[in-house]
Amino acid sequence: MKHALLPIICLLSLSACGSGLQLTLVDAAHATPSNVAMFFTVDTRDGDPVPGLTAQDFRIYEDDRLVSVDESQQTIVNQEVAAEHFTLLLVDMSGSVTASDQVPAIVQAAQSFTAAVETQQKVAVYAFDGSEEIYPMQPFRRHGQSTGAGGVARLSSFRTRDPSTNLYGALVQAADVIDEAIEESDAALKFGTVVVFTDGSDRAARVTASAMNDRLDDAAFDVFAIGVGNEIDEATLADVGRSGYVQLGDAAAIEQAFEVISQRILGAMQRFYLLSYCSPARAGQHEVTVEAVQGELSGRVSYEFDAAGFGPRCNPARPPAFEGGTRIRMRRRGPARIEVRAQAQ
Repeated sequence: MKHALLPIICLLSLSACGSGLQLTLVDAAHATPSNVAMFFTVDTRDGDPVPGLTAQDFRIYEDDRLVSVDESQQTIVNQEVAAEHFTLLLVDMSGSVTASDQVPAIVQAAQSFTAAVETQQKVAVYAFDGSEEIYPMQPFRRHGQSTGAGGVARLSSFRTRDPSTNLYGALVQAADVIDEAIEESDAALKFGTVVVFTDGSDRAARVTASAMNDRLDDAAFDVFAIGVGNEIDEATLADVGRSGYVQLGDAAAIEQAFEVISQRILGAMQRFYLLSYCSPARAGQHEVTVEAVQGELSGRVSYEFDAAGFGPRCNPARPPAFEGGTRIRMRRRGPARIEVRAQAQ
C-alpha cells in the first residue's frame, strides 16, 4: 500500500538545523509495511558537494525523538533504483576544427570523457558544424552497452557539411534531444547535463543568442562549456556554460578540460543521498528529521508522513515509492570559470 506525499515538506534553514551542512530535500515517500525514504542533497555552506557519507553518518528523529539504528535499520540505497542520469556531449566539428590538427586530441578527450561518465550515467555524443541539424555519433547508453557503428570514435571520420559554426542552434537542438530522452525515461527522478565543446562563436546566425538563452533558461538540466582558441570570448562561454565553463588558449589542455568537467558531473552526483529506514510508528501523523553529521558540522532536513497501516516486516532496501517524473537540476548559482592547465610533458 502506497501513501501519497503530504503537501507539507519542511526544509529547515542552517540557522535552525545546526551549522556547516546544507541539506535540501528532493523527494520523499512512505509506504507500508513501514518504509520511509528521503532523497536529498548534502552540501557545505559554500555549496560544495559532501560525498562519502554512510548510513552511520545520519541520525533519524521522529517527532524530535532519536530512532535507534537497530530499530530503524537505516540504510543508504543506491540512487539508481529511483534515478536516471543523462549526459549529452556536443562537439564542434566545424571547418576550423576539422581543418586543424585538433581532431585526434578531441576524439581522445571525448572517448575518455564518455568512458568515465558512462560508468554512472547514460551518455550520448553529437557533432555540429554550420548545418541546421546536429549529427548523432552515439545514442544514449551506459557502460557496456553496444551501439555499433563505432560510437564516439565516429568523430574521427566526421565530414563537415557546412564549415560555419551553428553553436546556438546546436545547443537548442541538444536541449530538445536530452529533454526527449528524459521524458521517455520511466525513472522517478531524472537528471540531465549538456557539455558543449567549441573552438568558435556562432557564425551561422540560424538561432539568435537571445533564443538560445531563453531555451537554456527554461531547461531542467545543467550546461557546461569548453572553449578553445581566441575566437570565442569569455562572455559567450559564460552564457552557454551556466553550470561552469573552461576557456583554453590552445588545444594542449583539451583532455584535461574534459577530465575536469567529467569530475564535476560525477562529483555533483555524490551530493545526493537516498536514505531509507523502517519507522517504529504504527499510526498517526509524524515528522521525521534526518541530521547529517560530519565531524563538527551538521545539518538537517524534515518530512511529514502518515503512518496509517504501518506494521512489522519492513525491508529498508526496498526501492522507494516516489511519485515519479521529477526532473532535478543540479545547477549551482551562476556560471563559474573552471581553471585548467596543460600537464607538463
